[in-house]
Formats: sequence, C-alpha cells, structure tokens
Amino acid sequence: MLTLSSDLQTRLAQPLKIGEFEVKSRVLQSPLSGVTDLVFRRLVRRHAPDSMMYTEMVNATGLHYVKELPILMEVDPNERPISIQLFDCRPDFLAEAAQKAVGEGADTVDLNMGCPVNKITKNGGGSSLLRQPELAEEIVRSVVRAVDVPVTVKTRIGWTEKEINILDFAKRMEDAGAKMITVHGRTRAQGYNGAAKWEWIAKVKEILSIPVIANGDIFSVEAAVKCLEFTQADGVMCSRGTLGYPFLVGEIDYFLKTGTEKIKPTPIERLECARDHLQMLWEYKGDRGVRQARKHMTWYSKGFAGAAELRGQLSVIENVNQGLELLNQAIERLSRSGWQEEPEAELLAI
Repeated sequence: MLTLSSDLQTRLAQPLKIGEFEVKSRVLQSPLSGVTDLVFRRLVRRHAPDSMMYTEMVNATGLHYVKELPILMEVDPNERPISIQLFDCRPDFLAEAAQKAVGEGADTVDLNMGCPVNKITKNGGGSSLLRQPELAEEIVRSVVRAVDVPVTVKTRIGWTEKEINILDFAKRMEDAGAKMITVHGRTRAQGYNGAAKWEWIAKVKEILSIPVIANGDIFSVEAAVKCLEFTQADGVMCSRGTLGYPFLVGEIDYFLKTGTEKIKPTPIERLECARDHLQMLWEYKGDRGVRQARKHMTWYSKGFAGAAELRGQLSVIENVNQGLELLNQAIERLSRSGWQEEPEAELLAI
C-alpha cells in the first residue's frame, strides 16, 4: 500500500507559499511547448482545480516586436492559479515581457532556464543560462524589479555531466530574488534520456530557503511519492507524464491530500477525454487545432487492444468530424467488447 511518511504528509498538507502567493496544491503542471495551451490546461484543471498551471513558453524578444499579444499568453480569467513562462537572454526584454504577463493575469512569472532544445539554447535562452550564471542573476533581478508578483525559475542540474553546477546556480537564483525554483533532474546533454538524478534536487533543497519543486520522471502517483520522500522537495511538477493523460496532476494531488489513490480512468474514459480535447481544440483554433490535435490523439490511444491501429488513423486526421468518428467508433467497440491490456512490447514502442 502506498503511503507518505507522517512528517512529509504534515508538511505537504500546508499551502505552497511562493513569496506572498499561496497555492493550495503541491502538484504543478509543467509548461510544455506545443501542449499546455488554454484547452489542455482546462482538461488538467478538471481533476486538479487547485494546482498551478503554466502557459507554453513565450519568447520575450518576439513579444517585444509584435503589436498583439500571442495566443500563448492567453489565459482564462477564471483559471487561477496561473503562471506565464518566459524565455530569452535579454534582461530588459524579459522585464518588459513580465509586465505584459502580469497584465494578462499571471499570478507568478516563471523564467525558463532549462529548455534543452537547440533553437532556444543557440540564442542564449533556456539551459544555456546555466553556463552564464551572472547573466541569469541579472535577468532575475531585472524581472523582480519590474513586477509585483513572485518570480520563479525552472532549470536543470547542469549543462553536461561534467558541468553540474545546480547548487551554485540555484543559490544565485534565490539571492537574486527568485521565490521558487523547479529543478529538472537531468543535464542539458541528457535531454530526456536516462534517469532523472533526484539526488541533486535533494541537495538543492538542503541549501535553499525558498520552495524547491522536483521535476523529472514523475509518471505516476507512486513515482511522485518516491520522489518527494527521496528529495524532501516542496512539491512535484508533472511534465511528459500528462501527455495523453491530463488526469495525472489530479491523481497525485488527491493522494497527497487524502492518502487515498484515485481509481484510474478506463480506456473508454480516456478516449472520451480525447474526444473532448479534439472538439475543444477545433473550437479554439479551427483547422490548426485539428492538426495540433493529432499528436494528442495518439498519446491518448494506448493501453487497450486495437490502440496501435487507432493511433495510426488519428495521426493523419484531416478534419474534426473524421477524428470524432474514429473516437466514437473506438469507444463503441470497447463498450461492446470490454477492453484488454495492450501487449507490453507495443506500449514500449510508442
């Protein structure tokens, strides 16, 4: 039976304090480029109404030169708590972007200093700032001066295995005024390969007084509990574990609050969620939303007999009606015949 130690349970029962801002959940939905738009956040919030959500990354330089705010910054006035994540390497542009983010309703402003993607790092953003700690400090100070909401940082443990500098870097971020730091337990060189090194998150927690959020390999309630016990972090952030599974944040949050595990959704319930996701994306973004939905639909389609064939069909849908028809047929088929676990080999191939 899954349990939390009494000390950890007592500590995690308290609201998460980010500066003066309180969040009634210790489980956060990670910002994910191309994923955590308004529609996805609404689906996650169905099951985790108290959790902090994050927008997709917003380019501060791009924001500086456009007259209209990008759709990435669009938030629902009712979706609280919400943070807008920014990336760049220019302190002045980031300060300006942060002011716009607050104007859009951001409860906190998050600075991305961990993205490993080449097109971000080659321009000095994301995890490349791990190699420029003085500039990272200047960025945090500049943004803190510009806004009256808490400023937070999301980063990795280092650039490579030989350049793990998270302890010095995290302390610099705290000293510069960051009110919370999220640490992904991988280096930039790892990308998303290999196991997250939670031991470095534990070391960061030992030296900081601001909240430390653990990120990396949180794919289940069990993994979240194991990570929290190991790191003694102040919360966990879910990333890839929510792809095709917007239930995860709520499942972890429910366990931390009650000590009881939620019953997991059936394949039918997951496909019903996929159907909602597709419909909502189409209503929000039109045909572009349908094209974006293809990847989401394939993520939902796993764990039951016939899932591989359905993934192939959903990955090439041309319009919303085609996708809805495929999902409705799959739901009806599962309703008639029940469902069987998909072979493990097929799951691993996803």
